Amino acid sequence: MPLWNGRRKRRKTDHRVVVVTGASGGIGRATARACAARGASVGLLARGEAGLAAAAGEVAEAGGQALAIPVDVADADGVAQAARRIEDELGPIDVWVNVAFSSVFAPFSQIQPAEFQRATEVTYLGYVYGTMAALRYMKPRDRGTVVQVGSALAYRGIPLQTAYCGAKHAIQGFHEALRCELLHEHSNVHVTMVQMPAVNTPQFSWLLSRLPRQAQPVPPIYQPELAARAVLYAADHPRRREYWVGSSTAATLAANAVAPGLLDRYLARTGFAGQQTDAAHDPSAAGNLWKPADAPGGHDFGAHGSFDDRSHRRDPQLWASQHHGVVAATTTAAAAAAATGWLLTHRKDN
Repeated sequence: MPLWNGRRKRRKTDHRVVVVTGASGGIGRATARACAARGASVGLLARGEAGLAAAAGEVAEAGGQALAIPVDVADADGVAQAARRIEDELGPIDVWVNVAFSSVFAPFSQIQPAEFQRATEVTYLGYVYGTMAALRYMKPRDRGTVVQVGSALAYRGIPLQTAYCGAKHAIQGFHEALRCELLHEHSNVHVTMVQMPAVNTPQFSWLLSRLPRQAQPVPPIYQPELAARAVLYAADHPRRREYWVGSSTAATLAANAVAPGLLDRYLARTGFAGQQTDAAHDPSAAGNLWKPADAPGGHDFGAHGSFDDRSHRRDPQLWASQHHGVVAATTTAAAAAAATGWLLTHRKDN
């Protein structure tokens, strides 16, 4: 049941409940704010209390009801308890959005086993535990939606991000397998996945990085509000198995499907320099792998990273991803017109 009707008018959503993990910053923060603007009650899950408090304030300011719960998504019991509290205090969970992650920017040889394990537990198992918690309530009611916020890197690995790429690939496989099970059960609970491009989030300031220069997303870079719009659309239209966001995502996945070996070599040449700015970085600096960046005494990072001047708020591909039927019909009509024109011309020539 969408949060908006077909004519884009506001629908009463006093009893709608949306849960967002990783809600203290980036895509999660922007998604929580966008849900609140539509009248939803929002359960905010993250480790960082400063970011959570600020996100709760934004939700209230936007017109929604907020419940902020500090929790580590790698803690299955903690996530389950958070879901129980949201059900008790906000009401039945309608939509669960998995966003939270952590990682290490470094060559694989420079990542410790415990660091790789931690990144995998947060980024992959955090999605698994969140989905478990959501389905525990959704399946008996036979309604609800889980949105997995993915990445182009769920299909295409890049250097310096082995932990993140491995986790996103795992999420993709988990999502596909779970979707098949729900279809087999004829369940009215839906899961969908949104594959994101490079987004201007604070992650490039707070992730553990052993790079000699400051980490950056690979251009083109998009603002988190564009990503949030895609998440909300997917939540409203969850029968599609996945959505691609951004022209760069579509181009990357298409190239990887056609010539993955060529892309390997291209990324080997460009992937190291392309993920670093000219600014120096201390490789020994602590990141947010083991504790939140906005730990006690820290500050709120907000939804945006430090690349506002280089980030895009719009991309025509987002509309195309959400309107496959129109695109297909237009393409077919154009092809038919071209074929008809060729035939008429050919007949005249003969």
